[in-house]
Amino acid sequence: MNERRALLKTLAAASGVALLPRALRAAAPSLPEFPFTLGVASGYPDDRSVVLWTRLAPQPDQPGGGMPPRDVPVRYEVAADDAFRRIVKRGDATAASSFAHSVHQTVTGLAPARDYWYRFVAGDHVSATGRTRTLPAARDRVASLRIALACCQNYEHAHYAAWRHLAAAPPQMVVFVGDYIYETNQRGPSLRRHTGGVAQSLDEYRQRYALYQSDPSLRAAHAAAPWFAVWDDHEVNNDYAGTTPGREEDPAVFLARRAAAYQAWYEHLPVPPSMAPRNGVMNIQARAQLGRLATLHLLDQRQYRSPEACPRPPQLGGQRVGDECTERLDAARTMLGAEQERWLQQGLKQNTAPWTLLAQGTPFSQINQGSAEAPQYAADGWTGYAAARRRLLDSLQQTRTVNPVILGGDIHAFLVGDVGAVPEQPDSKLVASEFVTTSISSNAISQAALDKWRENGPRLHKVDGTHRGYIAFTLTPKQLRADLVEVEDASRPDSPSRIGSAWVIEAGNPAIQPA
Repeated sequence: MNERRALLKTLAAASGVALLPRALRAAAPSLPEFPFTLGVASGYPDDRSVVLWTRLAPQPDQPGGGMPPRDVPVRYEVAADDAFRRIVKRGDATAASSFAHSVHQTVTGLAPARDYWYRFVAGDHVSATGRTRTLPAARDRVASLRIALACCQNYEHAHYAAWRHLAAAPPQMVVFVGDYIYETNQRGPSLRRHTGGVAQSLDEYRQRYALYQSDPSLRAAHAAAPWFAVWDDHEVNNDYAGTTPGREEDPAVFLARRAAAYQAWYEHLPVPPSMAPRNGVMNIQARAQLGRLATLHLLDQRQYRSPEACPRPPQLGGQRVGDECTERLDAARTMLGAEQERWLQQGLKQNTAPWTLLAQGTPFSQINQGSAEAPQYAADGWTGYAAARRRLLDSLQQTRTVNPVILGGDIHAFLVGDVGAVPEQPDSKLVASEFVTTSISSNAISQAALDKWRENGPRLHKVDGTHRGYIAFTLTPKQLRADLVEVEDASRPDSPSRIGSAWVIEAGNPAIQPA
């Protein structure tokens, strides 16, 4: 039976859509070249639906992807088995030319907590097969869930061995917390090169995404499990804050650039059609109920934030502040924006699950990058937005949020820490736990510098940037376990990986312990 199934798959791949139903073979006008070069993906499942994604781009490195400037019909098919013998859904979708011929198809009427397989057909071409999974129903008891946390995949710095390992043993969902692309080009030698210059126009951002998705390991990770995603800064411009560019740039030019970057992010991620950009803005905050086990809140900590506090001139080495910078402590400063803060507060009030996961882009713990005598604080992370951080911690306490765990990225290092009610005071009451994942491929700063963070942060259990990888969580009603998956040699696409360390949180006690 297995040999016969393998033969059928081989024949199907070799003969286009010869083995597909006639209704699927007539899906679209003939396309001379294979259009599914960027693969397939799924995302944002609930207990009855999931978003399916692809983009038609027979020539992905060219403006327009090599597609005609018109909408193209596409068919999709969802099955309960990987051989597509038990079809549960099929239908029509549109690859809209206005969104780079991407498809964001919400498929409804599915069963809770089930694996499904899906594919697309356009003209005489059939896509690769993807695997997805619906969430458990909101009132269903869940024995365990496996969730992967990932971020920061600079194409120039390393290969995507981490994605290859994740795809080989897929979790039930992936949570990606930012820096899907990098908009700049590395100076000097690099393992592999970005094409084109610094991304600024819509076509340039599209081509950068297409380059990243040309990597087979990234495509495999997208096809292996559904994703939830938020962005950080490099999807637009390093260290930008709301409407303020992260470098010297005309504000009007930057807003046009940001709008182009947001649209390209939408076109290349499996996000719901309701997130489509409108007038240069996008509402990406989202909430997912993971049965009776957990609630996942996805936060946008980039689009609405106040400008970074007291930036140093570029010639002095970037944007950091010291303890003398009173602007950092200004109560009016925000990271999430007032509307999103209210949305989160309401969601926390309604939460009844035993675990609360807050996914966003940057570290939350108190991080002193200087010394006890001369502290320095990164203006781009939550330490640079002290009042906003305090409001979120107050909200967790006021709503009596159960077992809050903050998930982040950005720093290209694993960070494991306990979070107190007053992060500046090491003896304040524990309120939450934090896990920050290292990067998929992006280089870290020196470990010597990260060791100083650990020395200055008594509640930081681990700060380690020596490996690329991701975090694999196993969540049960009584415990959260975090396995820090390290790639041995990120310069090799076939590098092995290992669990470098493991940590646990027991329900009812936010203190993180070694496993």
